Amino acid sequence: MKDFELTPKMLTLGGVFYPTGYAFILFPDLEDAKRVARELELELEVELEVEVEVEVDSDGMMLLTPEAILTQIGKADDRSDVALPSVGTEGATVRKYVDLALEGHYALMIPTPSQEATERIMAVVRQVPFSYAQRYHMLVIEDLE
Repeated sequence: MKDFELTPKMLTLGGVFYPTGYAFILFPDLEDAKRVARELELELEVELEVEVEVEVDSDGMMLLTPEAILTQIGKADDRSDVALPSVGTEGATVRKYVDLALEGHYALMIPTPSQEATERIMAVVRQVPFSYAQRYHMLVIEDLE
């Protein structure tokens, strides 16, 4: 797992956060986010040992602090009003992330190459309390429960 790094590929042409091919999952507790990351990494190691076709990519997994969510995704800082886009589902989703980050929530961004990989990831995520989960497709943001 690595720290979050915002890249141009994670933004729409209008500059709104939209990381196609990733799940974005928020947790009220840092330790729960780290536990999920460790579980997914362990699952990957076991699958590699038994030569199972692997679809969960823990190398692409990123941890986001509340500060990273606010400053890089929400484009705000600790001392300013949150300046977010006002239209579209992407903007509403980013506002939800910012609201949770203001409450101290952390996030994991995990590559989701397929529905099967997403289901495997969510099976691990559901073992701990999580506050919000989305999967970004090419033109659709999917709620994950």
